[in-house]
Amino acid sequence: MKINKILNNNAVVVKEDDQEKIVMGAGIAFQKSKNDVISQSKIEKIFVMSEGNKKFQELLKTLPEDVIELAEEIISYAEGFLKVPLSNHIHISLTDHISFAIERLKQGFRIQNKLITEIKTLYAQEFSIGLWAIDLIEKRTGVAIPEDEAAHIALHIHTAKLGASTMENTMKHTTMINEMIGVLEEESGSTVDPEGISHQRMVTHLHFALNRIETGEPFHDMDPDMLELIQTKYEGAFVLSQKMAQFIKDEYEVSFPASEVGYIALHIQRVLERT
Repeated sequence: MKINKILNNNAVVVKEDDQEKIVMGAGIAFQKSKNDVISQSKIEKIFVMSEGNKKFQELLKTLPEDVIELAEEIISYAEGFLKVPLSNHIHISLTDHISFAIERLKQGFRIQNKLITEIKTLYAQEFSIGLWAIDLIEKRTGVAIPEDEAAHIALHIHTAKLGASTMENTMKHTTMINEMIGVLEEESGSTVDPEGISHQRMVTHLHFALNRIETGEPFHDMDPDMLELIQTKYEGAFVLSQKMAQFIKDEYEVSFPASEVGYIALHIQRVLERT
């Protein structure tokens, strides 16, 4: 395998069987020139050149090598932790994101993620990878990275899992849940404990409910007598559930069936009892 173009010290472009590929490995291009042969022992990753990988090629030429190495180390750790391959696009999105985040922090900007509470609950594994990642970035760069950035990294990792929703859908659902919790707090006059098990169960329930609506998967029907009992016994919680459902319908044109409003009311009741 011969070098066709050197992108940086750790990445080169090769041409094999009339197909261009990006080949990466620590020091793979050190003291190398075009047409030199690459040592197989140094090859860590190979990407077939596509439109997306052409953008990756540009990033490899323009971004600092230490940032690229950080991103690749985080991606490798994530794949090992989750035991699943991640889509090739994460090599572009995460590398670009980390570079931009470091630059913003160096310039004194504050990074915030208003969805951090929901992300911690919905994507716990990915968030733990994000925490590992920000610790690594801090050690390598000396830049203090807030926990909010771990949530951003978690979303990139989640959406890179094969079969996962797009970043747009993931953000939309997480935002909808965050806003529903906001309606609950505003209408009840109570602050929900984000670390409470009842809150976490409700967030998870809302997440699966929104997924069912999007995919057209049927909901579990609730016995009419049970629904009536909830309306009577937990009237306050049921009214709050209706307000949350109405908010989502008004803002996103997403409708919860009556039985689902009942199930959400049960979760609200548990949250309120522990607030």
